[in-house]
Amino acid sequence: MLALIVADWLVRDLRAVEEPADLVRYWAGYYDVRLSAMPTTSANDVALLVVYVVAFFAALQSSVAATALVATGVVTLAMRLPGLWNIGEPAMSARFADDLRTRALICSFAALAAGIALVITAGAGRRPPRDFSERTPTRPGRGAGVTTFLLLGASGAVVIAWEIRQVVRFPDIFPQWYVGGDRLFQGLIGPPPGWGDAVIALLCLFAAVSALSRAVHARPFGLIAVGLLLTGGVTGVSRAVHYKMLDHFGDLPTEDQLTVVTWFFEAVVAVVVLIVLARRGSADALDGPHQGYDQGYGYPPPGVFGPPPPSQPPPGW
Repeated sequence: MLALIVADWLVRDLRAVEEPADLVRYWAGYYDVRLSAMPTTSANDVALLVVYVVAFFAALQSSVAATALVATGVVTLAMRLPGLWNIGEPAMSARFADDLRTRALICSFAALAAGIALVITAGAGRRPPRDFSERTPTRPGRGAGVTTFLLLGASGAVVIAWEIRQVVRFPDIFPQWYVGGDRLFQGLIGPPPGWGDAVIALLCLFAAVSALSRAVHARPFGLIAVGLLLTGGVTGVSRAVHYKMLDHFGDLPTEDQLTVVTWFFEAVVAVVVLIVLARRGSADALDGPHQGYDQGYGYPPPGVFGPPPPSQPPPGW
């Protein structure tokens, strides 16, 4: 249902604008794009659609189905919660029709309910495997865990640093930068810019710590964080190329140079961590009567056929 909700809004925007390419430029953050109608979505909504589709297939056949559903539900709650109070803001009333805002509010409630249902369903359905034939949840390997910790931890720290810089440089937009308001421009169904960045930063840090401890939920949360991080990095790099910032990189102010470097850093980190976490991790070994000689080939465990023979024969043997 979550994928259908997002897909419906994306299709609405594609039909509302005259040129779909202009909508893609709007998602990328181009400043000079001119649209015939105000879009309701952003690039993060495209990333969420991919997350929902992947989570659907993971729930059908993946060994980490439960944690994938929990991660999807948590991200949905985090990204859709601000819509409860932002959709009714006067700024939204001036940009979007009443019926569109009513529809968006209903979809926000539906998305939040679906997110809660995913978390509850995944938590209620968790159980230990019955026997050795069932696949156990996989964990990231040691190398993958350390790599994810370093890269996602650094990415989360960079996002937080830029958020601090944003508040220090423009103190008059705080706290609207995070909770929304009339002075901000944002999509109808998306969160405020600061709120979305804070969610990405927290996801990166949580996935980094989880990967270092090789937790089962590290891969689902890490892959979702990578998807959102990759979206920001790719759109930023496309803006840098479009506005020829790389051609005049040396002439840019220091802060603009750091911004461009951050976009490339996020894109590269996202690709590397995606490759690392996409590989199947190691599964936990089952302890119990189903391991050993009676359930397959191999040496019997000590004591199955009596005590082991002595290391040396007794006297008179």
